[in-house]
Amino acid sequence: MISKGCEQCAMGGKMVLFVYGYCDQRDCFYCPLGENRKNVTDVYANERQVESDDDVIAEAKRMDALGTSITGGEPQEALDKTCHYLELLKDEFGEDHHTHLYTGITGGRENMRRLSEAGLDEIRFHPPYELWGDMHGTEWEDILYVAREEGLTPAFEIPGIRAEEEFLDFLDEGAAEFCNVNEFEMSDGNYRRMQEAGYELQDGHMSAVDGSKDAILEEMADHERVYFCTSVFKDAAQHRNRLKRMAKNIRRPFDEVTDDGTIVYGKTWVTEADLQALGVPEEFYTVKSDHVEVAWWLLEEMVDEGDVSKGEIVEQYPTVNGTVVERTPLA
Repeated sequence: MISKGCEQCAMGGKMVLFVYGYCDQRDCFYCPLGENRKNVTDVYANERQVESDDDVIAEAKRMDALGTSITGGEPQEALDKTCHYLELLKDEFGEDHHTHLYTGITGGRENMRRLSEAGLDEIRFHPPYELWGDMHGTEWEDILYVAREEGLTPAFEIPGIRAEEEFLDFLDEGAAEFCNVNEFEMSDGNYRRMQEAGYELQDGHMSAVDGSKDAILEEMADHERVYFCTSVFKDAAQHRNRLKRMAKNIRRPFDEVTDDGTIVYGKTWVTEADLQALGVPEEFYTVKSDHVEVAWWLLEEMVDEGDVSKGEIVEQYPTVNGTVVERTPLA
């Protein structure tokens, strides 16, 4: 089974709203949070640092977002801020804008009520690893029923450290709606701690951890309400499709959008008058402060024919920071 929130992620339609970088409950050795996000109060909508509510709305529109996932740190530890953004998104985009939240604490009934009233649709709990297998009869069981009573869809979202049948019990008992298991990964944020804990990368893989995947697939993934999310899927589907949505919205008439969701164009240092003299239509270029951006194939042709002395083909992400992936000189 795949939830509505996951369907939207797979389509690249889920904006990631990072609301709070602190998590006071514990310091999980596998926490993937990078140093630039850990223990900060800054808010980020995808890659955009948020200075105002308008930034959140602009980023959602930039990618034509179908919904928003709220993360941290611990969003429940900044509940006022979290509820504010939920209300903002629902007011701007309507009830169909699906929202889900990741949390590592139970929070209690009042938090569940506030989140539900603010517009949260789905809450995904990540219990402390040391409690796995011993959660029945605890607050972790209670909160699933409380969340549902307050109008939320309760679920689990856990890292694929090992197979744990207790999560299946909660599904069968009707306490949790689904359980997402993310392939266990090493990142810049947790690499040193993961190595110290004895974990290593799979051979030939950039992030997936060697080990537990086969056991999880064998013991848990056959359940109709368990979804195993691989690191390859996250990169190949979720991230790439989000980039494609952005690129489609922001591309200029002369930009080429690649299969990876990047944008390709030409860059040169001639003047607009030079391009006009060559008969280049206005829709094929944009004048910047110190250069001109132009259709890459047209620039390549002009350099080959000697009409322009130099230039480069630029490939960049369609994100707000416009990170350049590659530059290919033309001369």
